[in-house]
Amino acid sequence: MQTLTVELGDRAYPIHIGRNLLTRADLILPHIKRKQVAIVSNTTVAPLYLEKLAVPLREKNVDVIPIVLPDGEQYKNAETLNLVYDALLTHRCERNTTLIALGGGVIGDMCGYAAATFLRGVPFIQIPTTLLAQVDSSVGGKTGINHPLGKNMIGAFYQPQLVLADTDTLNTLPKRELSAGIAEIIKYGLIRDPDFFDWLESNMPLLMKCDPDALAYAVDRSCRNKAEVVAADEKESGERALLNLGHTFGHAIENGMGYGVWLHGEAVAAGTMLAAHMSQRMGWLKASEVARITRIFKAAELPVDAPALGVEKYLELMSLDKKVADGKIRLVLLQGIGKAIITDNYSQDALQETLAAIA
Repeated sequence: MQTLTVELGDRAYPIHIGRNLLTRADLILPHIKRKQVAIVSNTTVAPLYLEKLAVPLREKNVDVIPIVLPDGEQYKNAETLNLVYDALLTHRCERNTTLIALGGGVIGDMCGYAAATFLRGVPFIQIPTTLLAQVDSSVGGKTGINHPLGKNMIGAFYQPQLVLADTDTLNTLPKRELSAGIAEIIKYGLIRDPDFFDWLESNMPLLMKCDPDALAYAVDRSCRNKAEVVAADEKESGERALLNLGHTFGHAIENGMGYGVWLHGEAVAAGTMLAAHMSQRMGWLKASEVARITRIFKAAELPVDAPALGVEKYLELMSLDKKVADGKIRLVLLQGIGKAIITDNYSQDALQETLAAIA
């Protein structure tokens, strides 16, 4: 097991990464104020892992309340969130009841937002079961739900007490979900860690085969990158926004196609390619670098071509992005592999040409 810490002063918390961690009640108990937890999961993950997590806790006399939600991005909304509140109120949960998110990014975001808002704040723990959640959404305290007009537009920054990343859960991950997680791993190399990008180019075949050592290294290095960024900029007033490489375009794809049609990581991959092409048009990125980015996404079996929603539709959806400031769409663009910037000082022609080039 590898352990690292998200350094946030008195709200610092550990990230444990390793195999067979779901049964390690000893890792969870120190972070529970009252011997009552509500495990929030979904219809896909719960049959596989809920009891594996719950039984060791019950053996330590912890009251476990299971809350099982429907699975899918299309359910990341206020209606589904109310199912969590209903269960918590029905079981008379209190402010020292701990919520545990057991699932992917959708479950982590919704459980975290429920924890942030139920009784004005109760503790919660992240136990991510997808690669994307382990390397990205479970770390850093971003929680929330979607609105029909925009992704993740309703939410809160609310840090967990603990992140427990059991890499054994990746053994049951569908190939498409594995690739979606790798998109976020590639992101870290592109925005701030060029040596990691080089490593990913060489080791992508191992990651695609779910080699346990390669996966463990990729999860650990990704979490270290994110932990450093979050510690420096918890509430995204500066550097943390770089973690949104490809996301402004990607969220437009998810919304425009209908939530759940494209996986988040797939949309981020296609969105990152749009950011790369635009960066090349700005004269910031070499053709050879765009080619490397294209190759690595293809090696991860991720889309490199965005869907043709139309220029006006893209601009309309991108204008709903959380990074919009003073009416201007701010974008994360690349000035090289390992060097990203967030800016609203870009060529509108380059943006229009990039979107117009989508077949």
